[in-house]
Amino acid sequence: MSPSFFLVGADWPSQVRPPGNRDWERTATRWLRELLPARYAGYSPLSRHPVLLARHAQLQLQQEIRTVRVAMQTARAELPALGVPVPVIENAIQMYAVELDHLGRLARGVRLVTEALRTNGGTARDGGPARVAVTPRATVPDAARSR
Repeated sequence: MSPSFFLVGADWPSQVRPPGNRDWERTATRWLRELLPARYAGYSPLSRHPVLLARHAQLQLQQEIRTVRVAMQTARAELPALGVPVPVIENAIQMYAVELDHLGRLARGVRLVTEALRTNGGTARDGGPARVAVTPRATVPDAARSR
């Protein structure tokens, strides 16, 4: 039986050991917990079931991305009425663009970790380690892809 194959590249979180390595699931769980608001730390279903934790982190990031997009899209129309100066508005829009890029990278990392968790923790069905491929960073900026 051939081993499982995981694509570990630029979007794989640096805080998470690649599948097949010792304690990789522990590092994945710790990283996923850090993506959620602190109040979720006490919920045992999330701490006992890494795939559920990963799904919740994915949903949390999707909501954050929607929020930042709305803030970015409405800044020029709504912030002047609140008395925010134009230079501050432009800086805020740049900040939102940087945050969208960051959130997009996190979301891609969560998708990769989720897939690895779903396929039996990165271990092949025969019990051997998963093969890990390293790919180069994409050349298209993340902010350009999200527009």
